[in-house]
Amino acid sequence: MKQGILEFWVGLFVLLGALALGVLAFRVAGGSQLAGGAATYTVYADFDDIGSLKVQSPVKTAGVLVGRVSAIRLDPKTYQARVSLQLDAQYPFSVDSSAQILTSGLLGEQYVGLSQGGEEEKLQNGDTLALTTSAVVLENLINKFVNNFINKDAKDASAPAVSK
Repeated sequence: MKQGILEFWVGLFVLLGALALGVLAFRVAGGSQLAGGAATYTVYADFDDIGSLKVQSPVKTAGVLVGRVSAIRLDPKTYQARVSLQLDAQYPFSVDSSAQILTSGLLGEQYVGLSQGGEEEKLQNGDTLALTTSAVVLENLINKFVNNFINKDAKDASAPAVSK
């Protein structure tokens, strides 16, 4: 009889542990909604390069979460990435607001940073942001640095020696 009770409690403990892991995985994957399911509106931003931006990445203003990336697709005409931003309705942005792709820390996750503009007119559902700045890709920066370094060395080696 004691063996049966022990097996029951072990089984219950394993079941609760699996349930807790499931809830944790759901939360980490971005399953939680903005402000408990508050009203939202969608705006679009076109970027030449989005780096490693992903769906469900945060949209922030002044470090405050104001929305999430809801979709990313490639525009077949312009070959730019069209990013859908789902913004919390309590944060109205002006039509001249700008969006840029930023990185948390040196190698952290990428997110969209919104900067408020000065116009009185506000963005409406379905509008497109005109001012965008693409992601800075670390690999591209390193490649440019190395190429400049190599080109400088090549120029120094080919320059004639000046005698005094």
